[in-house]
Amino acid sequence: MRQVAVREAAVLLHTARRIMVIGCSGSGKSTLSRRLCARFDLPYVSMDRDIFWLPGWVMRERSDIIAKVEKFAAGSDWVFDGNNTETMPARLLRADLVLWLAPPRRVSLWGAMKRIAGSYGEVRADMAPGCPERIDFAFLRYIWNFNQVTAPRLLQMIELKGGRVPVCMLKSHREMNELLALSGGGH
Repeated sequence: MRQVAVREAAVLLHTARRIMVIGCSGSGKSTLSRRLCARFDLPYVSMDRDIFWLPGWVMRERSDIIAKVEKFAAGSDWVFDGNNTETMPARLLRADLVLWLAPPRRVSLWGAMKRIAGSYGEVRADMAPGCPERIDFAFLRYIWNFNQVTAPRLLQMIELKGGRVPVCMLKSHREMNELLALSGGGH
């Protein structure tokens, strides 16, 4: 994995046209993704809204998920918000930069709980229509186990398929804000 510091990632943002934002739920992926899209005039692709979910929290068929990811990844510019190791190769092959949000578990849990409390029963802008915010204990367990279960798979996929792509690990909201401050303005 070609890991880069926040300062280098901020410089890379000026030429990056395809950015992957990955990390634990509740870590701030969607917030950072939307801010990058606004700052650099890039299209926003939400794995939850645009790829995975149909109304009523029904997961799309695997073949549809793969086809949608390949279609979006083929685009000339994007910010992809979300994980999913199965579809990472298509995104990594085209990505210019990966921003991996890796705050402590308590930060992600707090972020998810704030989001649930603030939008319970409502459909968020980064979620598919007909999928209102809800309390889901399997989701909270996913966050709790993310560093032991999901993060190693993400790392393995990056090492296997994304060797050339710079990866910046952002371990706090302070580092996310530093990245945005250092990146200044648009392309």
